[in-house]
Amino acid sequence: MALATLVASDETTTPDADLKVRYIFEPTAPGAPDQFVTLLVSVDPARAEVPSLTAGIPAANWHEREMRDLFGIVPLGHPDPRPLVVHDGWPQGVFPLRKSFDGSRRVSIEPAEEFPHLAATGEGVFEIPVGPIHAGIIEPGHFRFTSVGETVLHLDARLFYTHRGLEKRMEGLSPLDAFSIAERICGVCSLAHGLGYCEALEHIAGIDVPPRARLIRSIALELERLYNHVGDIGNMCAGASFHYGTATGLRLKEALQQMNERLAGNRFLRGLVIPGGVRLDLSNDVARDLNTTLEHTLAGLDGLMGRIEANPSIVDRLDDTGILSYQAARDLAVAGVAARASGIDRDARRDHPHGAFADRAPLDFHVVTASAGDAMARMTVRALEARESIRLIGELIRRLEPGSLQTILTDPLPGGRIGISAIESPRGAAVHWLRTDSHGRVDRYHLRSPSYHNWPAVALAGQTAIVPDFPLVNKSFELCYSCTDR
Repeated sequence: MALATLVASDETTTPDADLKVRYIFEPTAPGAPDQFVTLLVSVDPARAEVPSLTAGIPAANWHEREMRDLFGIVPLGHPDPRPLVVHDGWPQGVFPLRKSFDGSRRVSIEPAEEFPHLAATGEGVFEIPVGPIHAGIIEPGHFRFTSVGETVLHLDARLFYTHRGLEKRMEGLSPLDAFSIAERICGVCSLAHGLGYCEALEHIAGIDVPPRARLIRSIALELERLYNHVGDIGNMCAGASFHYGTATGLRLKEALQQMNERLAGNRFLRGLVIPGGVRLDLSNDVARDLNTTLEHTLAGLDGLMGRIEANPSIVDRLDDTGILSYQAARDLAVAGVAARASGIDRDARRDHPHGAFADRAPLDFHVVTASAGDAMARMTVRALEARESIRLIGELIRRLEPGSLQTILTDPLPGGRIGISAIESPRGAAVHWLRTDSHGRVDRYHLRSPSYHNWPAVALAGQTAIVPDFPLVNKSFELCYSCTDR
């Protein structure tokens, strides 16, 4: 079993009148049952403490720190007591996900000292601060290297500069209104997050999505994975200063995003998936254009990977750079490409079937893995997964049959119920947890994005590289700040 997510909630307004912590685990063996196991702990608000699990379950590290910052539930014995989500100057005793906190109020930030970080001293030891503002057009994150020469001794990553309080914003909304927020948590994973929220919501409502809608959902999900993967391969080429590869990746991604616009009316596939089904059908004309686009994408991807693999200087930059061992990936419950490149055979499309992968005649697809755990392995896994997505989209289109696109949800939805889903986004399994209140509105929503579990692995892998190679290590994971911070 591995820790899938941790959900804290303020249930002081319910008859229990306490705080709750749910530790949600999932089986990890390939072919294990599609299930989640929840350990529920009730916490007295007057003494909000629980024992820390981080020493035995390293994947709980960030979860417990976030729980303390946002709910004031202290993980006793946690090895890293520093704040995670709230930054310098956040007032003591203010917990923004407590029900008593007014999400519309502006909090006064107090003068504060610099964020505490691990300091190393000695002859030839240097600290190199990078960010949070970067030269490239990326979101803010601070990376503090401790190095001797170019060798990285330690890397401390600090995120949550773009925390928007989206989970607080969704409290009290109707589940249908809250959907538009869930879909906008992240731009490049907007369809995966929208689908994850919808499946959790549909679980609560107890409805079945029509077969044609499930197929269209999965077609769009594979398109989202595909444009991310080819773009990420191009970004890795940028980290290795291989500009032909950068340009080719961008060109392939652009063609796919133009295809997205034909399918959904926008480049990020927003608004295609809706609670109960899909908003738009896939016409025969669009399906033909999609097949043509996929043929060109496959040819372009094969040509790009051939040039990369035949270029010794690029391969040298990728091989043995940013190594994440199998055991470290297991300990941190790493998800997606990063996990599979380190030998972990996990994919939510198989392990928690969703969309058309949950049909009675399941899709047969290959879960790609590698064992090296380095940047080259992560690039190779991406390329093979992109090819698999192209094949899957063709199979999904062939399975399309006439039928309805949506099942209407009842309003209000059943109250006091919990829905949970796991969707294989381009970066790995995203776990969505949703609970309705007694009136059928959103009482608590929580997203554990794959980037959230993978960022600590970036810091660990960075310690196997030299400072100039860290951009390449970072791009090989290609994580999202936005759906980490929320």
